[in-house]
Amino acid sequence: MSENKDPQVAEHGTSVEGVKFVYDFTEGNKELKDLLGGKGANLAEMTNLGLPVPPGFTITTEACKVYLDSGEEPAALRDEVSAHLDALEQRMGKKLGQPDDPLLVSVRSGAKFSMPGMMDTVLNIGLSDKSVQGLAKQAGDERFAWDSYRRLIQMFGKTVLGVEGELFEDALEAAKTAKKVTVDTELEAADLKKLVTKFKRIVKAEAGRDFPQDPREQMDLAIHAVFDSWNTDRAKLYRRQERIPGDLGTAVNVCSMVFGNLGPDSGTGVAFTRDPASGHQGVYGDYLQNAQGEDVVAGIRNTVPLAELETIDKKSYDQLMQIMETLENHYKDLCDIEFTIERGQLWMLQTRVGKRTAGAAFRIATQLVDQGLIDEAEALQRVTGAQLAQLMFPRFDEDAKVEKVGRGIAASPGAAVGKAVFDSYTAVKWSRSGEKVILVRRETNPDDLDGMIAAEGILTSRGGKTSHAAVVARGMGKTCVCGAEELEVDTKRRRMTVPGGHVVEEGDLISIDGSSGKVYLGEVPVVPSPVVEYFEGWMHAGANDADELVEAVHRIMAFADRKRRLRVRANADNAEDAMRARRFGAQGIGLCRTEHMFLGDRRELVERLILADTEAEREESLKALLPLQKKDFVELFSAMDGLPVTVRLLDPPLHEFLPDITELSVRVALAESRQEPHENELRLLQAVHRLHEQNPMLGLRGVRLGLVIPGLFTMQVRAIAEAAAERKAAKGDPRAEIMIPLVGTVQELEIVREEADQVVAEVEAATGTSLKLAIGTMIELPRAALTAGQIAEAAEFFSFGTNDLTQTVWGFSRDDVEASFFTAYLEKGIFGVSPFETIDKDGVGSLVKLAVEAGRATRPDLKLGVCGEHGGDPESVHFFHEVGLDYVSCSPFRIPVARLEAGRAASQSAGSDHR
Repeated sequence: MSENKDPQVAEHGTSVEGVKFVYDFTEGNKELKDLLGGKGANLAEMTNLGLPVPPGFTITTEACKVYLDSGEEPAALRDEVSAHLDALEQRMGKKLGQPDDPLLVSVRSGAKFSMPGMMDTVLNIGLSDKSVQGLAKQAGDERFAWDSYRRLIQMFGKTVLGVEGELFEDALEAAKTAKKVTVDTELEAADLKKLVTKFKRIVKAEAGRDFPQDPREQMDLAIHAVFDSWNTDRAKLYRRQERIPGDLGTAVNVCSMVFGNLGPDSGTGVAFTRDPASGHQGVYGDYLQNAQGEDVVAGIRNTVPLAELETIDKKSYDQLMQIMETLENHYKDLCDIEFTIERGQLWMLQTRVGKRTAGAAFRIATQLVDQGLIDEAEALQRVTGAQLAQLMFPRFDEDAKVEKVGRGIAASPGAAVGKAVFDSYTAVKWSRSGEKVILVRRETNPDDLDGMIAAEGILTSRGGKTSHAAVVARGMGKTCVCGAEELEVDTKRRRMTVPGGHVVEEGDLISIDGSSGKVYLGEVPVVPSPVVEYFEGWMHAGANDADELVEAVHRIMAFADRKRRLRVRANADNAEDAMRARRFGAQGIGLCRTEHMFLGDRRELVERLILADTEAEREESLKALLPLQKKDFVELFSAMDGLPVTVRLLDPPLHEFLPDITELSVRVALAESRQEPHENELRLLQAVHRLHEQNPMLGLRGVRLGLVIPGLFTMQVRAIAEAAAERKAAKGDPRAEIMIPLVGTVQELEIVREEADQVVAEVEAATGTSLKLAIGTMIELPRAALTAGQIAEAAEFFSFGTNDLTQTVWGFSRDDVEASFFTAYLEKGIFGVSPFETIDKDGVGSLVKLAVEAGRATRPDLKLGVCGEHGGDPESVHFFHEVGLDYVSCSPFRIPVARLEAGRAASQSAGSDHR
């Protein structure tokens, strides 16, 4: 929150002394995003650069925080706004809403982080029954004035007064139907006058009050509405999705209006300095003649490509191209620009670092390095592990026999298959039932956000690359195809008609390709991503588009590997997984789960071990398992020759190796009823009952098994030692590490370690080989973390088992809670993200940090790693870098992500240290 503490409520608002709440565009700069929001800071920056920005001012995020905390605006805010409004009126030579020649303003939101379409905007404030006449006279265009007025009532009614937006839309559609036209630009002044009257009646009926005629009341109510929009359901949902803090608040930008709806020599558009879908340089964006900005981003009318502006208005086009170059060189990044042309005069309404697809992010980062605009360290900050993971998803098989039914604009890449649904409620409902869905709409709006999140992909029949659907989908990494005009979407009848007359009903399978814009009936087969093929060593950089992407990924990964301090290992239990992990860049195995080796054909041997009544029977079972275990480790050490392999001794409860208690009980009962032999089943059932635990994950498992079942751990240690000796004899370089699981006290580790050391010494003596096998433990219990200094006396390394540590710190059973109440916790904001997905820094993370410090205080050369699922989570990798771990370990497929994030973490900390 802000520094404004304990605000005192005054008669007309909340008093906060000595705080400036309003800044003119001439007073700020792009570094003040915390205070002015992204939009306000960048409007100020463009003003400083001398670019054509309409005059205006910004109300700070601090004012918003006071308003949201107290329910009232700061007492000083009204006077500050009045002073800045007076200055704006003097500069413009007209007053807000004056009858003869009114000054009109827009009131727009602008948080620190871009939240496209999630918060509120109101245009044309200052229009009234009187001033609309003056606007018509001054503009010499009656139609324009009444069109602007109906837009104000529509936006104000929906945004400020809470009137259902469809009521205005239905009235507009009815007006077009009565006039027998298809687009609103074909409505004449007389039609729009009638529409204004109808809109005002809707406001009166639905809001219980007249549309305000006082321009200052309009502005003040709009400012409060923007503040309030920070806490709308859709804004909260978007922030949770994008992990944006909820206490930042939004700034409010009050800007003098410029009009793109003044006729064919006016218009509005959105431009990108590079293609946000591919990263290629060129002329990218959308333009709409005789329109206001909301028409473009809402996708309600299909735009023309920005390149056509050169033919429509070459002067403005050339000026825009020069400004775009200036902004990209200034921001040193892809810029997303909103502009309006008013009767041939170009005005800049917004710029920001643009959202982009994952592929574009990698291409643009390397392009900017080549242009000398950024260095390698900065290039690493321009991409993320989440984007890399997107690039590793499969893509459609272009050679498959499929039926293409349409093509739109490739707005956000990916291959998405699902059942067609036509509203967000259904998308969420079906998704929660396990169905994969494609959200199909004419165009999306912010109220569709929950459906967009639930869907595999989004398909719209209207809009372009800058429409709401496209911008939000790119930000979320969702596949999206926009503006597929040949598809007739009927949301009321819940169907889509494709060329040729075929009807796609709700529930029918469709496939959309966000890279090509193609839409297919049915399910299209997928093939591996070229990025995965690159990591597998099957693809190299070349000339085509896919190869360009691979080249960009290759270069960024090289940057990351040069920068990172953290090593990256793999969680792998067999030679095949180990070899794949090595191809993906693994620097060893951080977790080999030996329990996976005891399944399949060996289950019977384990059963015999569990059922052993005598020491001789137990020894016989262990003797039979030993050569099989040794073979496992020989293969693993061969695959990872020269790299460390951390082998975790048997961890899970023994009952997991026995038949299900219910199935076994039925088998015994049936055998008894048929008087059939069932001695073995009966012994098994008795063993299952004997080993049954109410909470098996907190019972007889891990190190406790090794202490209770004599010979179990020593058999495994012997297999590891003999395999290492065999590899050494074959001129290999095995680097085995033995990890004892679920230790809670140093005494447990000392007992197991003493037995292990003795076994290793016996193998060394028998083979004449010197084996340096490190012995350590998993830190996965709170007590282990709290007594890490003691445990380090007997451990050469720690590996944090953050899956179990999270369970035991929170008191969660992962198998149960994620399905039962995690969804509610996420929706209520108790979790920003599941603690099993990203490490809980405050709780689990505090224990990790404590254990790191205590362990290294005892043993300075203590090797530290993590082998839970968090080892491949981007945000968690940064935390592990900060607390000083030596390596992270994750599944093979996530190794590239961990490598990239380790490089980004090192680059960030180096930059922070430098500053």
